Amino acid sequence: MNQTIHHLLTGQLASWETARNNYAALSGVRVKELNVNGILYKVQFNPARIVSSGAKVDAKSILERKCFLCPANLPPVQKGIPFGGHYNILVNPFPIFPRHLTVPELAHTPQRIATRFTDMLELAEALTDYTIFYNGPKCGASAPDHAHFQAGNKGFMPIEKDWRGQTAGKIADYRKAALWYLDDAPRATLVIESTSKEDAADLFDIIYRSLDVKPEEDEPMMNVLVLYEADRWVVFVFPREKHRPACYTAEGEANLLSSPASVDLGGVFITPVEKDFLKITAEDVAQILSEVCLSATDFHKVRQRIREKI
Repeated sequence: MNQTIHHLLTGQLASWETARNNYAALSGVRVKELNVNGILYKVQFNPARIVSSGAKVDAKSILERKCFLCPANLPPVQKGIPFGGHYNILVNPFPIFPRHLTVPELAHTPQRIATRFTDMLELAEALTDYTIFYNGPKCGASAPDHAHFQAGNKGFMPIEKDWRGQTAGKIADYRKAALWYLDDAPRATLVIESTSKEDAADLFDIIYRSLDVKPEEDEPMMNVLVLYEADRWVVFVFPREKHRPACYTAEGEANLLSSPASVDLGGVFITPVEKDFLKITAEDVAQILSEVCLSATDFHKVRQRIREKI
């Protein structure tokens, strides 16, 4: 499957000007590194991502636009690879990663993870060169009305290789799986490690049921990363408190266009505006994370609930 994806990517870059230009622009993307309470974060200045970071995801705006993930609305030049009978693997024309995919459901149905987590595990197992990610409908998804995953080439996000050195403890062993939590505040991170797809899915379900669902919402707020290597799945679950930090709508100097999603929580903060890239500090990143992630107290409660359910 990795080879098939490679052919899709090279073919799309040859035939699709928008994608070609945006991937070429990645070579000029600027990156800086910040140390946030001992955890490495990268900050990427990526102007093309204004499309996503600045996306209007309120109900009215969504109703007024055509869904850009529905097959009928894709540009004629955009080609895909079927997956799992009801997904389409597409090249993302507004990349963060050198290889960036979007994997929408064929049908127009809301962004929800509960019934799709096993699909995510299967996608990770098929695309071993990629980390798969899910942004909840109010956790960075720019199409909250259309179910989809994304995928980016492995090794891009610091958490992928750094997490083992950040473990605070093991919450539980569960058959062929283990559930860890990280010492990475103000981020709140749970990590499932499993050689069994079923056990990983069961553990995820326990996590899901241990998280609060906010009023007016259909699922707990979260971002999820999944990768498959050395015959095991590694799943990162980032429970969320809030969609966007206060700085997103602040006036004047306090304004910073940061709408954190899976990649940001994985350790690569995306700044589509140059002034934000230049001024953002480790303190800013810590403040943003402290607003959008669970507090230490709430994260402790979640871990207690998980232990009780296991």
